[in-house]
Amino acid sequence: MGKRVKPTESELEILQILWEHGPSTVRQVNERLNELREVGYTTTLKLMQIMAEKGLVDRDTTQRTHVYRAAVSEEETQQALLRRFMDLAFRGSATRLVMQLLGGGQTTPEELRAIKELIERAERAQKDQ
Repeated sequence: MGKRVKPTESELEILQILWEHGPSTVRQVNERLNELREVGYTTTLKLMQIMAEKGLVDRDTTQRTHVYRAAVSEEETQQALLRRFMDLAFRGSATRLVMQLLGGGQTTPEELRAIKELIERAERAQKDQ
């Protein structure tokens, strides 16, 4: 996402729908948004048009009904948003971020196992360098 514009909350909701369901029309995206909260069709349309201008989505205009797809990957977006959040809220410290997350006591045993596995992999990779 380097120089690309970071998505707003509403744009992120639309991207999540496109990542989960793949290329979709405005109507399909709007229907899924309305499962969460009431959103007008024209609002969804305008947001998706803005997202196309920003380079967050691509639009296929070869047919009467335009089909949109995410132009940025979910992982790329998550990394960019997390880096920005970590810089702003934790002064760039990954340690502070992780300590805050784990200190909240809401981590499941499965998540803790996955975190331990990631740490072990990172340690092995560091030894191999």
